Amino acid sequence: MKSVVMPGHDPASRLLAPARFQRVVVAISGASGAIYGVRLLQMLRAMDGVQTHLVVSDAGWLNVQQELNMPRAEVEALADMAYPVHDVGAALASGSFQCDGMVVAPCSMRTLAAVALGLSDNLITRAADVMLKERRRLILLVRETPLNLAHLRNMTSVTEMGGIIFPPVPGFYQRPQSIADMVDHSVSRVIDLLGLPQPDAPRWAGLPPVVMPGHDKPAPDCDPGASTPGDCHSVPGSSPGLQHPGAMDCGSGP
Repeated sequence: MKSVVMPGHDPASRLLAPARFQRVVVAISGASGAIYGVRLLQMLRAMDGVQTHLVVSDAGWLNVQQELNMPRAEVEALADMAYPVHDVGAALASGSFQCDGMVVAPCSMRTLAAVALGLSDNLITRAADVMLKERRRLILLVRETPLNLAHLRNMTSVTEMGGIIFPPVPGFYQRPQSIADMVDHSVSRVIDLLGLPQPDAPRWAGLPPVVMPGHDKPAPDCDPGASTPGDCHSVPGSSPGLQHPGAMDCGSGP
């Protein structure tokens, strides 16, 4: 099977002007969580100026079918280009292929180990190796628990080589209402790491400011080291920089 240009896409004309487009390689390996890779493709497809190149492992296709019940053609249609995982002669296998980043979502422990050891035994691991050797952004959404020592050492090795280990851990502070919310939160963080703009992405704005008793506005920033009248002094035993009721004693005198 050769590389496939998806119907309705025209990546050939864009290959001649890579500076105008952000090229992202998306790989789906055999760990549980195929939704992360598919959702990433959907979100990147909706962004102007982004060109996606897809590689899915054999086990990755099994998970797409088992977890999402999506036909292969439907997943491939989300990308500008799709490549067979065993096509090590594809453009992605060369450092001369100009690319802005690669995401393996999800990343199995087998794929992690191959990247950590530089095996380059299929197009996913070769493309990942190219990202590392060319000093480009590589993000691995590792999916496994619990972790053994081999897993942890492989994560350390990839980190030391410049890759980013990104376990798709949900952020409950955004109060997600569905699995889709949790998936979108992780995928949005990945897109941030790729340096792509997301003006509509939800952002944590911080907790509401605390209004101190007797004040009609939030207490000003306090200088724990100040000793002049009217300044704030740390209460013994409180954590430095932690401002909450009872943590600071804002007296009017020494």
